[in-house]
Amino acid sequence: MSYPQLQMLIAGEWTNGTSGVTENVICPADGTVLGELPHASKEDLDDALNSSFEGFNKWRSETPLNRQSILEKAAKILEREFEKNSENLTREMGKPLVEAKIEMQVAIDLLRWYGEEGKRVYGRIIPSRIPNMEHEARKVPVGPVLAFVAWNFPATNVMRKVAGALAAGCSITIKPSEETPATAIAIGKALMEAGLPAGVLNIVFGVPSEVSEHLLASPIPRKLSFTGSVPVGIHLQKLAAQNLIRCTMELGGHSPVMIFKDADIEAAVKHCAAGKFRNAGQVCISPTRFFIEEPVYDEFIKSFKSHVEAINVGDGLDSKSTMGPLVADRRLEVMEDFISDAISSGGEVISGGGRGQSPGSFFEPTLIRDVPDTAKIMIEEPFGPVAPSASFSSIDEIIERANSLPFGLASYAFTSNPRTSQILKSEIESGMLAINSMHIHSVETPFGGLKHSGYGYEGSIEGLEAFLVTKYSSEIYT
Repeated sequence: MSYPQLQMLIAGEWTNGTSGVTENVICPADGTVLGELPHASKEDLDDALNSSFEGFNKWRSETPLNRQSILEKAAKILEREFEKNSENLTREMGKPLVEAKIEMQVAIDLLRWYGEEGKRVYGRIIPSRIPNMEHEARKVPVGPVLAFVAWNFPATNVMRKVAGALAAGCSITIKPSEETPATAIAIGKALMEAGLPAGVLNIVFGVPSEVSEHLLASPIPRKLSFTGSVPVGIHLQKLAAQNLIRCTMELGGHSPVMIFKDADIEAAVKHCAAGKFRNAGQVCISPTRFFIEEPVYDEFIKSFKSHVEAINVGDGLDSKSTMGPLVADRRLEVMEDFISDAISSGGEVISGGGRGQSPGSFFEPTLIRDVPDTAKIMIEEPFGPVAPSASFSSIDEIIERANSLPFGLASYAFTSNPRTSQILKSEIESGMLAINSMHIHSVETPFGGLKHSGYGYEGSIEGLEAFLVTKYSSEIYT
């Protein structure tokens, strides 16, 4: 299967745009050029905005049943193209094909779930204290939406925003990552083939800062949904504030894992190894700070080390590979800097620690023990296959350490004590908490963080309501 031609979707047409500027899309497994991606000019972006305005007026007038029917047709088209799209996702992002297939299936599930949930947007009648008067509060689509997403989940990052906006009756202009464009294009093609009206979905590419500044300066968008880093999220929020654009921010995390002495240690190790090295650790909810209660610290580390060393790093299209490359070479030096600082801070590398095979952006899965909380990797999100660990002695201590950072996206704990679980549910400062597993989200559950990890939710009814506003009216019957 060949990598597809890369184009933008503007006003219902697939186009190379008018800028004449392109960039290469690189395969992280071998450094080869997959394709040439066009950039949008300012005129192209204006065309996308104007068509989004027109598309919104058409789409919001469709019945929820008709909208759901189109989304269902698109889901079936994505199922038809499942193998091809999964392989292209692996080519451009690097993750093992089995992970790409899981991601594509979740994207299809999101499309179906949001489509069905869009038929259940309810308002309410409020009893009046005035005779012959009726108060009504109804939920209506917020308006044209802008979305910017990261590269690490090219299908689900895009689909959370596209499916939610479309199900709510909004049009959406999305800028996917320029490093992983083919997956977003495949989603767009499925929706257009399914009968989505022109202008309801626009897909554009370009220099991220230039695209975001131009789009957010327009009075047309009424909602921004962003998945990416904390600094970029803060910058985009400032830009959005100029036009009072509502925002949903799904930003970075630095997820603590708390292993208590009463936990099933071997089960905890299996969950942690699978969760940590999924997508080579390039996951915003990846476990990134491992805290193990002192009596079981050495036992956990010994078992974790054996699981780390069993990981087979290689091309994601090779069925033997259980971990692929990082998304680009620039991430390799970042990992080396984290590890060097951890060692100088007193940590000990007990597995991995260096670059992998060449060519390709490969890095060894790495385990470091005895890393102090002051080390860089315990303060900044690593976003890679490096697992720093340390011990703790009490629940009060570990709650304080887990909550010490400005992030609050996901947290994990392993314990057999119900009281410990209840304390953690109450005291841990994160938008999501998983106990005795790494399964922390599904299409039916709200996904979002606290503190600098952002605000607002994707998934579940909260994810649909993010694209709705409440409109009140009153009427006296004469």
